[in-house]
Amino acid sequence: MKPLILLLVAAGVGRPATGAAQGAPVAKPGAGYVAKDSLTKGSYTLVFVSKDSAFSPVTKQRMMDTFFAVYPREAKRFNPRTLKKITFVVDPAYDGVAATGNGVATYNPAWLLKHPEDLGVVTHEVMHVVQAYPNGSCPGWLTEGIADYVRYAYGVNNVRGDGSYPTTRPGKTTPTATASWPASWSGWSSTGTPK
Repeated sequence: MKPLILLLVAAGVGRPATGAAQGAPVAKPGAGYVAKDSLTKGSYTLVFVSKDSAFSPVTKQRMMDTFFAVYPREAKRFNPRTLKKITFVVDPAYDGVAATGNGVATYNPAWLLKHPEDLGVVTHEVMHVVQAYPNGSCPGWLTEGIADYVRYAYGVNNVRGDGSYPTTRPGKTTPTATASWPASWSGWSSTGTPK
């Protein structure tokens, strides 16, 4: 069994899905939206809620296409019991890049406008739903590192969206830097190729 699979099993993947990322501040999808669509393909449903009247329909379609390209693959490999219905909320009031909790992924439309090629953010966020770790059972740096690895391994448009492996190592002071090295390690352990 590959080291990454062992790492995921030890961290709790395969338990019934809650879809909650630790401490994720997410929007409530039902309030103040300007558009709401739902699409089902196979056994998965994506509900897309926009609270931004100027949000690009092209970006919306690309995000939906990315979801259906990556989420079923992530679920099949890492947690077949993951949630079958996911909600995306594009919310101008959210000032981060993206956050996921309880099956809801919230995206900042201003950030997406500045980074239209970064579809890896969708791959990363929906991996948090697949991970479904019960609160406190997996350290944040490992949760984020695994999602970064999956972003690299499963992401679409990685070259244009800068989906390369991070090069930082443990001991860095920022959460992003600390979370980056598990992605590199996971890629190396899965392929035997140093990243």
